[in-house]
Order: sequence, then structure tokens, then C-alpha cells
Amino acid sequence: MSETQPMSLWDASAQEADYQKEFDGDVCVDVAIVGGGFTGLSTALHCAQKGLKAHVLEAQHIGFGGSGRNVGLVNAGIWLPPQKVRQQLGEATGSKFVQTLGEAPEYVFSLIEQNQIQCEVTKTGTIHAAHSPSGFKDLEGRTKEWHRLGQPVELLDRNQASKLIGSDAFYGGLVDKRAGTINPMGYCRGLARVALSQGASISTGVTAKALKKSSGKWTIRTDRGTVTANSVILGTNAYTDDLFPDLKRTFTMIHYFQLATKPLGADAAHILPDRQGLWDTGQIMFSIRRDAFDRLIIGSMGIIVGVKHKGLSQRWARKQIARLFPSLGPVEFEEAWHGQIAMTPDHLPRIYELDDGLYTPIGYNGRGITTGTIFGRAMADLLTGSDVQNLPLPITKLSTVKSAPFMSRLYQTAFTANQILKSI
Repeated sequence: MSETQPMSLWDASAQEADYQKEFDGDVCVDVAIVGGGFTGLSTALHCAQKGLKAHVLEAQHIGFGGSGRNVGLVNAGIWLPPQKVRQQLGEATGSKFVQTLGEAPEYVFSLIEQNQIQCEVTKTGTIHAAHSPSGFKDLEGRTKEWHRLGQPVELLDRNQASKLIGSDAFYGGLVDKRAGTINPMGYCRGLARVALSQGASISTGVTAKALKKSSGKWTIRTDRGTVTANSVILGTNAYTDDLFPDLKRTFTMIHYFQLATKPLGADAAHILPDRQGLWDTGQIMFSIRRDAFDRLIIGSMGIIVGVKHKGLSQRWARKQIARLFPSLGPVEFEEAWHGQIAMTPDHLPRIYELDDGLYTPIGYNGRGITTGTIFGRAMADLLTGSDVQNLPLPITKLSTVKSAPFMSRLYQTAFTANQILKSI
């Protein structure tokens, strides 16, 4: 991919301006942040609001990693149903985490509204669609638990789902009215703009090479100079490299690919007429949404095989669109891309304290918009004296997943096989 070629539809279509600035040289700050995505920029914004001098180091450009390649669903909670979260974390911790992430879309939307971030926001909910009768049964359990917690979700039968989706291919669905959709790159660039306006600094095209602690302060050596800071936040998630030993081995890296059609105009008006984003209950997850310009964005787990106008992935996408929306007819694709997801063994994120003053939230399992935003705020709170007990999750000891490289390859083989099977 060339430097001028968009890395995703969102990169090409975001209304918020990109921000690029070379590293000026050696600097001293309160907090140094590695990674210019949701986590890093939220941390910078909230640190700056609390009076800390924060500097973000981004190796490529704003939103280059998973943030600018996201599906753009602003979902409440995580993949796991709330009862499973409590089972794994314990009643007290699990309940607090479920509440925090349940309120996360509202907080993201408040940031967007207060700061007039241009990111094609919708607040009409998202649809978790049942791909099978067993998938619908799972949604019944989730709905029952969310209702017990007093949350605004609605279970749809097959006919109701068909009307809301514009397709009779699903067995029902769960509408979460707390949720919505955005252009994720627009949101990311907007966070950068607001962080800068609050006094944070951002450098792009600068790579962090090494970390060293001396006399109670951290020094990050980059390819363009050094940053000295009291604290460091690594906000690299699935794009973590070797800056801190073993960190990238704490999760299994998987890919998620997407293709976007050219604008379809009135021909697509019957598809997701209220513009909810959709993902399904299948083990190999599938997603589809209609953006503000009437493009369909369709995706699933795996990498792009081929390019937007030819190859396996575009054949898969054509087949799925024809299956779901047969009246639409042939479509052309405008963009094709994939990104990386950090998947943990229990599908729960982590907050690691790697050393005194060195932290990383990581392992978002595909929920970067809300989790990254909330965890960034939490890091700023922690660095300004908030009790560690107030974090969304307890700090845990770094634990590597020994099977991660093998499992990553295995998953990729399965995902490619799924594309082949569903292209026939």
C-alpha cells in the first residue's frame, strides 16, 4: 500500500482532517503515550484535561492501526453476555465492568456531540442477528439478562428482524438501543483534534524503539530523538510490537476484513433503513452496515484475499450480498481492507502494569471504540491520583498465550476456508 492510497474506506471518507507532525526532538512530559488510536488519543485528551502534559508517538499516521480499520459499531459491553462476564470476573467486579461498558456508548456519543466531531454518527442502535435457531436462543438469554439489568434492548422475532434488516436470512435479532455507528477514522481524528486543543502534543511518523527507566523516570528512544516522562501508556493493542518483551504474546492476533460498495443510492434504501450496524451470532462473525452515503460495508474474520475488484474476498462479498438482498442486483466495490484484532483466551480485555509508571490496556477483542475510549479515560484518572479500585478492570499480571502464533495461523486457515466455502 502506497503512502497516498487510503488504508480503508474510513480513511478515504472521513470528514475530520488528518493531522501529521514530525517529532521535534527530545522532549520532557508528564506522560508519554505510544499509539495514535482510540486508546492513545483518549488517554492524551483526558490527561490534558486534567492538567498533565501528554505526548503521543504514532509510528504511521493517526488511526493507522485497528482504529481506522474498525467496523464502526459503537456497542455496549463486550462479546460475552453479561452473565458470563460476572461468572468470569466475580459478582462485584463483573457487575461493575458490565455497567461501565454498558454506559460506554453514551460517553462516546457525548464526546462526539460536545466536541462536534464529524464522524457520520447514528444513534439508532445495533442489531445482533441470529444466524441460526441456536443463535436466537443465545440472544434470548442475553435479552433476559439485559432486561434484568434494566437496559433498553429488544428481542426481534424473524419477521420483525426481516423488516428492520431488509432481509429474511436471519432467525431473529437483538436490538441494543444504547448503541450506534460512526466513521471510526473520523472519530479517531476528532479525538486527536480535541486532544491537541486541550494542550496535548502528537507526533506522527516516529517509531518508539526502546524503553528505559532511570531515576524514577522513563525514557523512550525513538528513531528521531527521545521522550522523557514520569509515566508511559502503551496504547498499541493488536498492533503491539517488540517495544516491551512478550507483550504481543499476551493475545492471539486475528484479522477482520471488509469491503465497501460504491454508493447505491435509493436502491439500498430498504437495507437497514434506520442505519443500524449489524453483526451476527456465527462463530466466524459477519457484519454489514450502510453508511451515510449509502454504501454497504460487509465484512468477516480473515484477511483480504485479492483486491476490491477481483479475487476471493470480493467473490465472497458479492455472494453474501446477493444471498441477503437478492433484489439489489450486482454491485461494484470501492474499497477493500483488513485490520488486526487482539483476542484474549477468555475474550476479556486486560490492564497491565508492566513496571512502576508503565501501563497498557490491551486485548479488546474487536471492541476498540468504546473500550479504548473508556480505558483511556481510566488511565488519565489513575495517573492523576484516582484509586486503582476505580479502574474498569483490576490490574492483572502479564501472562503470555504460548499457543498464540499457532492459533493465529490456524484461525487464518479456517477463515480463508470459510471465504472459499461461502463463495461457491
